[in-house]
Amino acid sequence: MTAAASTEHDHAEGHDHGDHHVLPLWLLIGTWLALMGLTIFTVTASTFHLGAFDLPVAMGIATIKATLVMLIFMHLGFDKSFHSLLIYGSFLFVFLFISFVWIDRGQYQVDINEKEQQEIAIDLGQ
Repeated sequence: MTAAASTEHDHAEGHDHGDHHVLPLWLLIGTWLALMGLTIFTVTASTFHLGAFDLPVAMGIATIKATLVMLIFMHLGFDKSFHSLLIYGSFLFVFLFISFVWIDRGQYQVDINEKEQQEIAIDLGQ
């Protein structure tokens, strides 16, 4: 089979791999700079005590970074919207699962603290 016949056969069978997106250098460098800036922001934010906002701030920054990587480097910004729907739907489910665990943990935190205090008191008493 010749190369031309093979190419015709591949396209006739519907093995289209879609369009390839060659991104401009300024976009790649800008994305890299944004990721580096967000990394510096993450390290800086970790030096401050934000109390209950430590985790949400870190997760927010990480989500922004992951979104940039997916949109630019994984080409989801240029892909079919169905693929983006799958990715963002996955993020939604992960967010929901973490939220439910966080809510559930909050319900039992008082009991956990009391148990830890009792164990500390027992350890100090012996």
